[in-house]
Amino acid sequence: MVRRFLFASGLLLRFAPMRMRFLSWLPVLAAWPLAAAELKFDFSRMPLDQPPPGFRSLVSGEGKPGDWKIILADFPPLIAPIGSNAPNISQRAVVAQLAKDPTDEHSPMLVYERETFSDFKVTTRFKTVSGQTERMAGLAFRVVDEKNFYYIRASSLGNNVRFFKLVNGVRSAPIGRDLPVPSGVWHELKIECRGNQIQAWLDGQEVIPPLSDTSFTRGKLAFWTKSDSVSYFVDTVVTYTPLVPPAQALVRATLKEYPKLLGLKIYAATGTPREVRVIAAGDEKELGQPGSRAEQDVLDTGNVYYGKGEGTASVLMPLRDRNGEIIAVTRVVLKPVFGQTEQNALNRARPIVQEMQAKVQNTADLFE
Repeated sequence: MVRRFLFASGLLLRFAPMRMRFLSWLPVLAAWPLAAAELKFDFSRMPLDQPPPGFRSLVSGEGKPGDWKIILADFPPLIAPIGSNAPNISQRAVVAQLAKDPTDEHSPMLVYERETFSDFKVTTRFKTVSGQTERMAGLAFRVVDEKNFYYIRASSLGNNVRFFKLVNGVRSAPIGRDLPVPSGVWHELKIECRGNQIQAWLDGQEVIPPLSDTSFTRGKLAFWTKSDSVSYFVDTVVTYTPLVPPAQALVRATLKEYPKLLGLKIYAATGTPREVRVIAAGDEKELGQPGSRAEQDVLDTGNVYYGKGEGTASVLMPLRDRNGEIIAVTRVVLKPVFGQTEQNALNRARPIVQEMQAKVQNTADLFE
């Protein structure tokens, strides 16, 4: 006897059970690119004497995280003052690292949490203010965690700019050049990453040779200081290629290959407590919508469902990894053909799902 489930606007019929597995975790790993976007950090719109929203303070190495706050700092006006009595200094909101921990292997970082970057250009102005042990400022990029990232920093005490790579907490040999980096002066640092290529400039001068490195392909962006350095940052602009979760890119590619499909969705268990939700869809307005008992059953048991609606035929099938384990659920929405049957719909949907499955080796191939 075939069970009937109400599914969207039609009935969904359950087919024979397959292998059982429940998706218990979702990694955050890979992503595919979109068109370019621009992000500006406007600290003037944020509360003073507090860390900027959307950022997280952490420390690389030893010691405690830094003391990051938005403060008002002196800044030369963008337009030269007219007249001898006009003020030549104004105040602007900047983000400052104010802690003065002299620990040597101690690098406070302020990580922007709301975006992951792969290909990007970032420009920021910084000023080293004080520091007895060190007087440094810079940017960390493609940050995976506090032990894995690239960074470029300028030293006012050492009068140099250096690039480093930190892998599992082990720092690479420095690359860069010596040049004056006076303290108390605003400097412009620019970094560009494109694929495995890295370039950097300080005040318009190229400070590292073009580098090629494949250690980190994407990650977070962070302001960086070291030891007892008190440093300020402002005018930070990132031009970047946004990253799309691979599941969404997979749906887009499949719909492009099969333009006659009426719809395509991928469901998976997400959140706490875990709930089956749409993680990719042809109509992106449906992202995050909860699944029904049918999607949950496919994820739990591997059952296949067929449903009929007004002018549609829908098939729910499990999406499996290379080991045959169920990692998600695929809903394929077809235009009914003359004499449409359950078996006919399955025969039409199965090769589509198999092609999608061939591009998914594990859960990391679905989720950002």
